[in-house]
Amino acid sequence: MTTQISKPILHFVHGNSFPAGTYGVFLKHLRAHYEAHSLEMHGHNPLYPVTDGWPFLVQELIDTLTKDYQQPVIMVGHSLGGILAFMVASLRPDLVRCVVVLDSPLVAGWRALMLRGSKKIGLDKKFSPARFSEKRRTLWKDTEEAYQHFASKEMFAIWPPEVLRDYMQFGLQPHPEGVTLRFTREIESQIYLTLPHHLGNIARRGLKVPVGFVGGTESVECRQAGLEATKKLVGKHFIKIPGGHLIPMEVPMQTATAVHEMICSFNLKDLP
Repeated sequence: MTTQISKPILHFVHGNSFPAGTYGVFLKHLRAHYEAHSLEMHGHNPLYPVTDGWPFLVQELIDTLTKDYQQPVIMVGHSLGGILAFMVASLRPDLVRCVVVLDSPLVAGWRALMLRGSKKIGLDKKFSPARFSEKRRTLWKDTEEAYQHFASKEMFAIWPPEVLRDYMQFGLQPHPEGVTLRFTREIESQIYLTLPHHLGNIARRGLKVPVGFVGGTESVECRQAGLEATKKLVGKHFIKIPGGHLIPMEVPMQTATAVHEMICSFNLKDLP
């Protein structure tokens, strides 16, 4: 009789505006090595509202890990999800075996001071992606019209078709006039406008669990946020792969491979 070896548990945290189902192809590749789970959508539970610095989103992730697992888990997060993973690992290292973040640079130093100051005087929206998300189209007559709308845009046109179809399946919901986005543009914008400005503290203190960074070579977000604090935190566990900020959607197989190799480099026990 063959004994089935259980896979390590991995919890994935999605990026802003993209429900976890959007990452289906990426997660499929990871499931060759891990038992991967996720919370489908952060930011929309009224018990965990979006406020400055995201304390309730962090608590939502802590509560999810506490409720869903009886052991520390591998945590992987993209963009928003990576920053939440950083903060949870800092606050509750007992819940986490290791962390790999995907294009989630820590805003620290003078950039963090500028972010904090811009919030106080109301200039944050001028420099934030919220200036675009607040005007985002949210309604289409049907899924196919929505698919063609996104496929015609440069950012989405480079996604494999099956990834964009996943976004249509998990990112849309019925509306009396057709279909609309599940992840509301109001929540998306609020998340951008409340980006934590205290992340430099995490970089200075370090984490008690292994942490790695996988970024895109063409990521505008990395250029804007800077990578000094992130590199200080992750040390040698830092790589970039060809692609932009949305590498899990743009190149899902390559991103999953990079994540798996990063996790293996931590030399954790019981890894495949």
